[in-house]
Amino acid sequence: MSLLNFRKKEDTPTEVNPQIESFLQDFSIEVMPRTAEKVDDFRALLPQGTRVYIAHIEGTPIEDMVATAKRLAADGFQVMPHFPARIIKDSATLGDWIARYQGEADVKQALLLAGGVATPHGDFQDSMQLMETGLFDQAGFTNLHVAGHPEGNRDIDATGTANVDAALRWKNDFQTRTDAKMAIATQFAFEAKPIIEWADSLVEAGITLPVHIGIAGPAKLQTLIKFAIACGVGPSLKVLQKRAMDVTKLLLPYEPTDVVAELAAHKAANPDFNISHLHFFPLGGIKTNATWAQNNGGKSAIPANAS
Repeated sequence: MSLLNFRKKEDTPTEVNPQIESFLQDFSIEVMPRTAEKVDDFRALLPQGTRVYIAHIEGTPIEDMVATAKRLAADGFQVMPHFPARIIKDSATLGDWIARYQGEADVKQALLLAGGVATPHGDFQDSMQLMETGLFDQAGFTNLHVAGHPEGNRDIDATGTANVDAALRWKNDFQTRTDAKMAIATQFAFEAKPIIEWADSLVEAGITLPVHIGIAGPAKLQTLIKFAIACGVGPSLKVLQKRAMDVTKLLLPYEPTDVVAELAAHKAANPDFNISHLHFFPLGGIKTNATWAQNNGGKSAIPANAS
């Protein structure tokens, strides 16, 4: 099976793969305020109740984040905004953000991450410090997701994965000693085998948090390369660059069918596999991604009590 799947734009799936359909149930998707503004009606694209992460990029006003959360919540979606530790000045700011999200959009879920900022804006360096404030628990948040990196994170570990692994063990322990309902939401990757090996390594290390695996949605190859460079997706970037050397494939859109099919087959053969959900990064556009998901059977939404 080829690593990447390319298909002519006019082609559409004629038959849904039942394993992919099962794996796509309860998928989530990520948006930013500026990309959300371009969507007239999310209800026409996503199943009701879909979990929608809102990425908080440095420089985005909290007012824009909250307004996006309010809109999505009003449309019946589960809203999970990012809380990037390094752009949050102090506990007072964190408490203000939490209060705004709750007061205007009834948010009870959050993705906590360090954030791609070299120098912290204030007191917080990483997501563990956000968790230790106790503010999310005090506000009654039901779900806290943390970041995962199947291909490593050079911002934390220049070589190897020692620091990332230690952080995940700490977060796993946090779940066991608190009432937090937690999961790992990962950076996107393009190859199934290393993803499976990474997920299995978590279990071997005693990390029991379920994994929501990041997958890049349909997009032009040039677009994926740009985002892969920006996000530090090392091994996958090399694969994309190799593909880009083939002019015939450079002009064809990428679809995640192959990598999703391999992960779905592994999940079907190993029901206890710790990857529980699929999370989309709609790098080629929200509508394009949502259409691909629907065409491949992704029609259900995450139950409110799920991790």
